[in-house]
Amino acid sequence: MPKFLMRSLTHGKTMSWILAALLFAITAPLLADGGVTFTDIAANNGAGITYQRTPSATFQEVIDGYANFPMTVPDFLVFRVQYPMKPRGVPGVALLDYDNDGDVDIYVTNGPGSANSLYSNQLQESGQVTFVDVATAAGVDATAQDSAGACFGDIDNDGDHDLYVTGLGEPNILYANNGDGTFTDITAASGVAGYGRYSDDCSMGDVNLDGLLDIMVANTYDSWEHREASNSDPHYPGYQHNVLFINQGGNAFADASAAAGVETVYNMAGPGLSGASWTWIVSFVDMDQDGDSDIIWADNQGPYNGDPANLRGFNRLFRNDGTGHFVDDTPNVGLDVHGSWMGLAFGDYNCDGYLDLFSSNLGHYNSSNTRLSQFFFGSASGQYTVPPILDGNPFGWGSSPLDYDNDGDLDVIYHGGWDNISSSFNDNPGTLMRNDGYCTGVMRTDLSHLSATDHRLRGVQGVATGDLNNDGFRDVVSASNFNTIPGNFFFTYAQFGLQFGGVIDPVASLQFTMAGGGGLVNLVASLAQFPNGNLSVELSNAESGNGWAKVQLRGSAGTLANGAANRDGIGAVMRFTPKNGKAVTMPVVAGSSYASQDALAFEFGLGNANKGDLDILWPGGTRNRLRDVHQGESLVIPEIPCSYDGAWASYQDYHACVTDALDGLAAAGAVDNNLRGRLLSSAISAYNSVN
Repeated sequence: MPKFLMRSLTHGKTMSWILAALLFAITAPLLADGGVTFTDIAANNGAGITYQRTPSATFQEVIDGYANFPMTVPDFLVFRVQYPMKPRGVPGVALLDYDNDGDVDIYVTNGPGSANSLYSNQLQESGQVTFVDVATAAGVDATAQDSAGACFGDIDNDGDHDLYVTGLGEPNILYANNGDGTFTDITAASGVAGYGRYSDDCSMGDVNLDGLLDIMVANTYDSWEHREASNSDPHYPGYQHNVLFINQGGNAFADASAAAGVETVYNMAGPGLSGASWTWIVSFVDMDQDGDSDIIWADNQGPYNGDPANLRGFNRLFRNDGTGHFVDDTPNVGLDVHGSWMGLAFGDYNCDGYLDLFSSNLGHYNSSNTRLSQFFFGSASGQYTVPPILDGNPFGWGSSPLDYDNDGDLDVIYHGGWDNISSSFNDNPGTLMRNDGYCTGVMRTDLSHLSATDHRLRGVQGVATGDLNNDGFRDVVSASNFNTIPGNFFFTYAQFGLQFGGVIDPVASLQFTMAGGGGLVNLVASLAQFPNGNLSVELSNAESGNGWAKVQLRGSAGTLANGAANRDGIGAVMRFTPKNGKAVTMPVVAGSSYASQDALAFEFGLGNANKGDLDILWPGGTRNRLRDVHQGESLVIPEIPCSYDGAWASYQDYHACVTDALDGLAAAGAVDNNLRGRLLSSAISAYNSVN
């Protein structure tokens, strides 16, 4: 071990002071120059947030393992294979309005023996963003489960959000929303418990276009009691297939995984593998904008021995043929870039009309130049291209698309931290990938949004964004599975000569928990002693000076006889064009990031424009348009099942379809007279624009 490292091990307080001063030097001038910054209202148990992540049952194995120190290096190499995967668990975050009162609430998962939390936002009751934990009273506590990911959507089109929660090595849970602030566990009757696999993520979408939401579950490998799949065996046989549950109506589901083609996974390894893969996250997204939901999932590579036949860690695209049958199209579209992919964020980052994706990875500081967080830009040909990495990027789990300053183009925020047994990765302070310029798709790393919360001290897993205080600017919620100890054996990667450019270089750090000497591995500070994870709720100060318009969709399946889209409009693709600006395209996704789900309403930035036009591609292919969406409007836009670009026999037929639909929506209370008139006028204008 280098002498400076041994010296620093005895000077933890000095290192803490240096790092604190360095962080202040970076953030102080940014706080002084105005612009958008975030404040963590949950710090020190503020705003009613008292969440702490209870570890998984395997955490005791960590404690017992550390009790055996010191040990020889060969013994330690065995120990790191036997060390459990994520003994602190997988806290996921979902932002939903569970009680339909007009503000966004927070659901966050917890470990066995502790209740999950459903934080009811008190904005409507008090005018302030404070929270009350109602999970137990609402019936969604899942106290016995080692809960991981969470996703939500209206599975029965009755107007409220239902909730699905995955479990680690145990059944998943489906909660039906009763519409009165409570839920009922319908897992057994619905058939979506799964098979006791290690399920860490889920997504909802209508894959067969019947107007009902289906559920996809991401699975990993056969036992998190060990890290053999991660640390030793490049041909590990225990990967678990992901599962696709098809909604049969009446809140009943059927496993269609094999029949739908999602068990036929492309790999280059050939015989000897299970055919499954190790998936961290799955999402339903209409990537090619053809009116049906495709599947994107992010796979972990695990160990790689240099043999190309061992490559399997890809962001996979399963293309929907329109009937709910899928083919793994990964090698044909340029997504076969191997890595330890962990989080997904979708949107059109370069404003060319094609959907792109961002996927988080190990980053520069933990993999040099081999497994980097990347953008994949879509194109007219269906091929994805990887733009150059301009700055050093850190380790990432949860990631979310947002226009953080409402300037009219999309940015990405992502977090991450990792228990690496002998150390913890602390290189991500909370990273914003900011569109450099107006809609250029040139993404630069930016720390100007930093709050006083140093996320390097948190092993963040789940991240979700939504407008918690209804000011038109997106806020950020993140959950960690463990936190680290400030000043306890911290080192910057710069001390080891790891420099990749940009603002992350000076702050990227790690924390050693062991040190070597005399052929033995000795305990210095145990991860078992680190504090439990917590919840961060960061509100934007909304001080960019830019305008916004908020849009949430409402499908008309179950409302209109010819209504096709599910009630939440999940699977739709929205395109918003500010006046004299560039169009931004955003899909409506139920489950992305990592183990988490963003709020379904989205805030489109207007920059200095005062209005813009909204185009919607609904599941099934219907296209609607609303012109002149004004700055500061918050709208719920219903599906009019009459596509302005359809093959209509006459204008009169189209007009009759639209007016009948609007009459039905008005009768159901889905539109008032003002919105009805605007939708009719816009529908006529859209029809005329293509005829």
